[in-house]
Amino acid sequence: MSRKYEAMIVLDMKGKEENVETLVSQLGREFEQNGAKLEQVDNLGKKKFPYAPRHVESGYYINFQFEAAPEAIIGLQTKLKLNENIYQQYFQRR
Repeated sequence: MSRKYEAMIVLDMKGKEENVETLVSQLGREFEQNGAKLEQVDNLGKKKFPYAPRHVESGYYINFQFEAAPEAIIGLQTKLKLNENIYQQYFQRR
């Protein structure tokens, strides 16, 4: 049974040579490889953090809306934790 989810991913692009659009398309492929069906991807742009945790001053906010089985979320979260470009991730059911 698949459900609708929303994921907010914050990218840390400090010192990276890749461009944001390339990284977003790679993330979209990872979502699909883990059994998610993407409905919408919104690039909310770069935003400065109110304070600099872990010496990161800003990040690019990307919002993914997708449909997937609940088991796919756990696999997706663990896989995204290994990605060094992802600063923070948050998943919620819509």
